[in-house]
Amino acid sequence: MSEVGVEALLFDVQGTATDFHSTVLGALRTASAGRHPGVDWAEFVDRWRAAYFDVLRKTKTDKDEWTTVHSVYRDALDRLLIDYGVTDFDDTEREDLARAWQRIVPWPDAVAGLARLKMRYTLATLSNADVAAVVNISKLSGLPWDAIFTAEMAGAFKPDPATYRMAATYLGLAPEQIMMVACHKYDIRAAGALGFRTAFVARPLEFGAGGIVDVEYEDEFDVNARDFLDLADQLGC
Repeated sequence: MSEVGVEALLFDVQGTATDFHSTVLGALRTASAGRHPGVDWAEFVDRWRAAYFDVLRKTKTDKDEWTTVHSVYRDALDRLLIDYGVTDFDDTEREDLARAWQRIVPWPDAVAGLARLKMRYTLATLSNADVAAVVNISKLSGLPWDAIFTAEMAGAFKPDPATYRMAATYLGLAPEQIMMVACHKYDIRAAGALGFRTAFVARPLEFGAGGIVDVEYEDEFDVNARDFLDLADQLGC
């Protein structure tokens, strides 16, 4: 099917378009080089991501007092390394690890699916990550966005309504002409409440093998898809 009236698709990046867990886990294991056999690095990644979400939920900020996501990841890393008793990573190693979140790789279906979707729709990001991070991720992976929008540009993190409205303003479209695509239901529900169309994409491996992820389809969403290729099929691309 195709979504009549929809002209643009907005995509969450970390988790929906890219596999952060495998990338960051690999960076931690490489940095550790077997020196910390007692550390569960997969658990570490999960706690690192959770710390990021915790800060975003609590942060009330604006463009003049912006908290960069990179600084959030870096601060959380320092705290977690203390919790796990890892004391031998120097500042250079820690900074490189924090930037692993800017090197996350796309899911296998992402580039091909986006290429098909781009033939019919304008594609843009709407991410809580910093603008620089999304640029770096996209260039590294060849993600073919037409535009990059992030929470940093709105001075508010998703699911704050200001973030979605900012993207619609820059696109020059009404909410009903835009579909928000994400694997996080809170994200698309927030967009849907503002009149955006919604597409849920299931990412069962978002938190790695054995991770607990909500992948149930919901009738409340306009589209439920297993990946970007399935999304392209359903949108007639």
